[in-house]
Amino acid sequence: MSDWTRDEMMTVAAARLLWDGCVCFVGIGLPSAACNLARLTHAPDIVLIYESGTVGTRPDVLPLSIGDGELAETAACVIPLPEVFSYLLQAGRVDVGFLGAAQLDRFGNLNSTVIGPYDAPATRLPGAGGATEIAAHARQTFVMIKATPRSLVARLDFRTSAGFLEGHGARAHTAMRGAGPRSVITDFGILTPEPLSEELQLTALFAGVNADEARAAVGWPLRVAATVATVEPPTPLELETLRALHARTREAHRRPVRIPA
Repeated sequence: MSDWTRDEMMTVAAARLLWDGCVCFVGIGLPSAACNLARLTHAPDIVLIYESGTVGTRPDVLPLSIGDGELAETAACVIPLPEVFSYLLQAGRVDVGFLGAAQLDRFGNLNSTVIGPYDAPATRLPGAGGATEIAAHARQTFVMIKATPRSLVARLDFRTSAGFLEGHGARAHTAMRGAGPRSVITDFGILTPEPLSEELQLTALFAGVNADEARAAVGWPLRVAATVATVEPPTPLELETLRALHARTREAHRRPVRIPA
């Protein structure tokens, strides 16, 4: 039995993909936890950018949203949102866009808009935010998503953000400057694009997980690479740091918000 959860392994595996000095456009939720874990362990000089305009932020707790005051209070600077997109993202200065979504298909396209028909959806999701632009312009994107056949689907209900479109070089024929999704981190392991078809394939598994379990969690016939790596379990430092971060966050979010008169 392991002393870590799948969610913890997922966050650690994602954090390890980041490097010191990386400029990273961060999404709320699991991507935020992974990026801040990297900052608190092996990448102290990572530059975290949130869509609200906070640049170089170093939060002590995980933000509830992009508008959380913790981000502005700990940022190197705060700039207008249009400048984040114009002068940083679209200018090619963002190394990694870290995204989540409700649905992902075999070519790394994302849906965060609706479940069901667009005109009469069963569920209306938060929407694109800046994900469409991040997916198009970041030098590369990483995606974190918990795997079920309802989230990793053969066909999206709506395409919010582009991955490799229909694959086989389709993205390269568009005006999108970024290289697209290079890693998809799930709660069973990691998917990466096959070089020619650009279809996501299984290239790494967490300890204790097999390929059959991975296939069962995916809504299309999942390809398995010729060589599948095993992701090393979290180190004591990674686990201790991540759990302390979550504990601080829970405590901070329990406290009532008080606005001075």
